[in-house]
Amino acid sequence: MPTRLIFAIAALALPTALFAQLNVIMSGGFAAAYQDMLPEFEKTTRITVTTLRGQSQGNGPNAIGAQLRRGVPADVVIMSREGLDQLIADGRIVAGTAVDLARTPLAVAVRAGAPKPDISTVDAFKRSLLRAKSITFPDSTTGIYMLTMLFPKLGIADEIAGKITHTGVAAVAKGDAEMAIQPVSEILHVPGTDFVGNIPMEIQYVSVFSTAVVAGSKGPEAAKRLIEFLTSERAKKAIENSGMEPLKSR
Repeated sequence: MPTRLIFAIAALALPTALFAQLNVIMSGGFAAAYQDMLPEFEKTTRITVTTLRGQSQGNGPNAIGAQLRRGVPADVVIMSREGLDQLIADGRIVAGTAVDLARTPLAVAVRAGAPKPDISTVDAFKRSLLRAKSITFPDSTTGIYMLTMLFPKLGIADEIAGKITHTGVAAVAKGDAEMAIQPVSEILHVPGTDFVGNIPMEIQYVSVFSTAVVAGSKGPEAAKRLIEFLTSERAKKAIENSGMEPLKSR
């Protein structure tokens, strides 16, 4: 039998999903774990994955919701639970596919070798914010919490407003910002930075990162296989190494 015919018969015998392609849009909080485990998923399933980045929430053009509204192709989203709940309310998620993947608290990072600020208590954290020359964090879910709740609660919103940027931890690594406040998973292993620690529990915000199949997906079965992989035992180690706690679906 000709070799090409053998390959053709073998291809027909294999599940279509093995040759599928997926488009994923994800936020930064789950990125480290995802990048660690994605090669194994693609190798074992032969599903090719294209990944775009976006913010879980916010009004900018790069927010995941904004990307979906303007027609950016997506089969799966990975983002904060708050952002995902908005997409569910907007009818942009396949019913019953939402899964909580992991959770992680807010923490602080500074440039490698720089003095570490005292964040051991609420008062110490407040003083460190007031002393810092510049503070950075993305203007997504946790950024919204800090701007609308945390800093007003601490009574320093007006005093530190002028030194806040939304570049995130990359600015700290470059020396363009003194302090980054972000989920642990976004700052724990960033080259050029030192991890300081979690902010005090009394003012803590624990982010939950979730995933779901996007309504109108052209590869829903392959999308479900990716979600199954992200919640499998094989994914657990990557999630923990990135500074998150694995979760089961609600």
